Parts: sequence; structure tokens; C-alpha cells
Amino acid sequence: MRVVRGMSQSLCIVLLLFTCPALSAQNSSAQKPSAQKDDHPIRNIVLVHGAWADGSGWKSVYDILVKDGFNVSMVQEPETSFKEDVAATKRVLALQEGPCILVAHSYGGAVITEAGTDPSVAGLVYIAAHMPDTGENEADDGKRFPSDLAKSGAIKKTPDGFTYIDPGQFHELFAADLPAEQAAFMARSQVFNFADNFKAVITTAAWRSKPSWMLVAGGDRTINPDLERWYAERAKSHKVEVAGASHVVYISHPKEVAALIEEAASRAQ
Repeated sequence: MRVVRGMSQSLCIVLLLFTCPALSAQNSSAQKPSAQKDDHPIRNIVLVHGAWADGSGWKSVYDILVKDGFNVSMVQEPETSFKEDVAATKRVLALQEGPCILVAHSYGGAVITEAGTDPSVAGLVYIAAHMPDTGENEADDGKRFPSDLAKSGAIKKTPDGFTYIDPGQFHELFAADLPAEQAAFMARSQVFNFADNFKAVITTAAWRSKPSWMLVAGGDRTINPDLERWYAERAKSHKVEVAGASHVVYISHPKEVAALIEEAASRAQ
């Protein structure tokens, strides 16, 4: 480009960018905010809680993921029927713009195994969770490696068929690595889960066709850690283990849980 003598410096720059599209594009890219960079192709995360809990338990994991630039949604399952819990999950999946990573804790693992066939789901993350196969249910799978909770008699049932954990044994069997005061509040704010939900049969196991990750809670007394390991081996999941963690590892070890979710977001296709 020929520069006319006496032309102002600012005008020269404008003309240079106008006549050199590649340079203009390069300059625009350099000024692109870091938050918009595609470091992770998947930015949407959907979190599903387990039985006897609600979505508020994900708060610390949520905070980490949001700080790292992810769009995070939480499903509040009614726990009144497995079908309604799956529907609640699909309702949130329908709101996602683009692919997502679907994450679940405990009983929520069965829910996402059923709901995760949704085309928006690119990968599944199981946090100390059940992972039944097609034709299975978590109640029968649990008999492979019985948990301390299952053998304790601490699971109680209301006259209308809803289950809860005896508040006096909740801390020991469900949330041993949380402060006693926090566990006591969780015990008294349990969401009662309909007993038949644990026997709901999976029609199509999403992990059969999509990549999966499993976090094993090494000190879990609600789901036997050996069952979590067995699930992961069968599904050929990417597996990590948090030694000594209780069933509520997503509350007591949010950094490790968030790290696994972010790994899934970076590796799922």
C-alpha cells in the first residue's frame, strides 16, 4: 500500500486494516476476551442430586464451575417417582444451548443413566453414584456389594411408601466427613424418596453409548465403594478415587469433584 505524504498516522492505520483483512482478523482475535476462548468445547453443566437430598448440596461445586466460566444448571427432582425425576432432568436439558455434561450423585446416577440418552448430553459424570445397565435397577445392583447403610436398618419408610434415613444415624452412615451440625441439618431437611424409585428398571443405559467418568468415595457407607469401582470398570469409565471420603463427597471435597467435571467437559466429544 502506498502512503500519501502528510496523511495522519491514525488514518494510515485504518486504511491498513481495511486493505489487509488477515491483519484485521488477527488483531480482532488478539483482543478477544479470555472468557470467550474455546479452552473447553463444552461449557454447559447439569447437576442432579441423589435421594434424601436436594440441589443445594451442589453449592460449592457450582461456585467453582461458575468461576471457571461454565454455565451450570441444577435439577430439583421431586423424588416422588423415577419417571418424574427423569422428566425433571430432561426439562432442564431442554433449556441447554449446545452440548452439556450431565452429572449425578447417588440415586441420581440411575436418573442420568436413563435421561442421559438425550442428544444434548455429551458425557456423563457419576459422583459416588449408581450406574445400572439396561434392564437393571439400583436396588438389585446394590446387593452385589452391600453397603453399611443397607445392612444397618437405618432406612425407614413412611406409611405411604417414602423412605428416609434415621436422623440419629445419618451423620455416621451418610455424611461422616461433615461437621456434626451440618450433618444434623441435612438429616432434618431430607427429601423423602419414594421407595419404588430404587427398583426402577433402566430402559436404555446412556453410558453404553457416551463417555463416562466415575468418582469413587473411598469411605462411602451409603453405596459400597467396591460397587462404585465395579460400575466404573464395567462401563470403562475414567475413574478417580477420593480416599476416606464419605457418601457426600461432592460437599466435603468440592475441588476434586469440580476437577473431574471439568476434565469431562474438556475431553467429551
